[in-house]
Amino acid sequence: MADYQRISHGFEPIFDERSRVLVLGSFPSVLSRENRFYYGNLRNRFWRVMADVLGETEPAADDIAAKRAMLLRHGIALWDVIESCEVRGSSDASIRDVVPADVARITRVAPVRAVVCNGGTAGRLYRRWLEPVTGLAAEVLPSTSPANAAWSLPRLTERWREVLLAALATK
Repeated sequence: MADYQRISHGFEPIFDERSRVLVLGSFPSVLSRENRFYYGNLRNRFWRVMADVLGETEPAADDIAAKRAMLLRHGIALWDVIESCEVRGSSDASIRDVVPADVARITRVAPVRAVVCNGGTAGRLYRRWLEPVTGLAAEVLPSTSPANAAWSLPRLTERWREVLLAALATK
């Protein structure tokens, strides 16, 4: 197994002044860090799920601008709970020595009224480090990671649809 490395996030959050829902992952995978964008592992189902839930065509794997635009069109911000940490490869289970993201950077600009965490690790870290800053409880959804094989794509999409559309509809 790879040794621990101290790694910084490496790329910017996605948000604008119309973002109402903040989706948070834990920390970028090795492939995401290499691609310098979210959910860079082609086996991760995040972009397929989001496109389906939002009624859009899934953007091409390398079309960062289209992915960013799709989220912003629907009032969704995207970031990760962790700014930097020690980690082995892409393993969330190996994360230690966390420096949390400055989530106020988003909440100062955007009227975020709901937080959704992509997976249990993001949810646990959010509760510990960021919920005291935002004052918003997070809805923790099943991870879109390929490691979460217990959730089929249709089941995963339906659960995300239920939560995300309700969050977007909240006034």
